[in-house]
Amino acid sequence: MAAEELAERLGRRLGMREGETEQQRRHEAEQGPGSAPAPGALPPGSPAGRAGGAEGSPGGGRRLFSPAAEFREFSRRQLRDMERLFRQYDAGRDGFIDLMELKLMMEKLGAPQTHIGLKNMIKEVDEDLDSKLSFREFLLIFRKAAAGELQEDSGLHALARLSEIDVSTEGVKGAKSFFEAKAQAMTEASRFEEEIRAEQEEKKKQAEELKQRKAAFKELQSAFAQ
Repeated sequence: MAAEELAERLGRRLGMREGETEQQRRHEAEQGPGSAPAPGALPPGSPAGRAGGAEGSPGGGRRLFSPAAEFREFSRRQLRDMERLFRQYDAGRDGFIDLMELKLMMEKLGAPQTHIGLKNMIKEVDEDLDSKLSFREFLLIFRKAAAGELQEDSGLHALARLSEIDVSTEGVKGAKSFFEAKAQAMTEASRFEEEIRAEQEEKKKQAEELKQRKAAFKELQSAFAQ
């Protein structure tokens, strides 16, 4: 009698497990393939996915960002100075300047801001609404400064002014508006190529000087050996 009762209980338990397994299979079939993200996968448009010279797009995709191509009103030297300044205050090394890093930056520049003031600074150029500054959004500050679009008492105006990066005379050559500066930049499309050639010529000159010094040193060695 006890054996029959035990067998009946085991049968009911086995039936329940088979029912759960069948229910799970149906659920997976309804969900379809690719419904769950792979382990360790980054969600579309995440900050980590935008690092490394790429910006998130509204559709969650990626598009490459070229400062020299998009910000043609600035010279290569100016862009290098802006990048150096950005990296200096990107303490987290994640490719963004967040509110606390911006707070430290403004304090170092001698123009401390209130919490609301810092949030307003970011909001003015925060195109992707992630409450922090990407390098592209950082460059927008200097574009607005060069175009005269920043209020003189604003935090962004103080940042652009105190950063010691001159964007009013060299970048847009004193143009009164951004549109004039853009037209002026288009007529100087070969400027970047000329700067690259100048850098290459300088490297070539340095290499030639080094070669001459080595040759002179060898001659001096030969003279002592005789």
